[in-house]
Amino acid sequence: MYKLDFYTQDSQFYICDSHSPLKTDSHEFWTDEAHESRLAVEEGVLGVGTECYGPVRGELEILNEENSTVETVLFDHIVEGGLEIKSGRRRILNCPRSSIELDIKLSGGKYRVRIYSSNLTSVDGDEGDDFYRIEIWKGTGPIRNVIKNYNRE
Repeated sequence: MYKLDFYTQDSQFYICDSHSPLKTDSHEFWTDEAHESRLAVEEGVLGVGTECYGPVRGELEILNEENSTVETVLFDHIVEGGLEIKSGRRRILNCPRSSIELDIKLSGGKYRVRIYSSNLTSVDGDEGDDFYRIEIWKGTGPIRNVIKNYNRE
């Protein structure tokens, strides 16, 4: 288990392959669907939408297989997406500087990444107690799949 505690901007951070071209400025990255699902997808990179503007707290776990027991009542929002790792390294980057916050060695291949978001209603302005749990395992599936959608109203 890896702990996450860093500062980012623009209510987002990135999960990527270390050799990703990081096309986070492409028109296909933060689409309307990506904003709604809180997950942007491009070659070798996922953009994770956060409720806070800056601080990110959470944890990341590498699993041997998919977690088939998803406790949806414990989380405000759950989304998963696909990410191909070609380089053997998976990184967490802040935004917009793309500074490396976490660098993990992973064998190459196709992975599923599930992001659980909690305490989203605690955010007031730029700060809050929002928390992000990330699970990664080898597998394939749809580019983006919303398991539980957070409704701000």
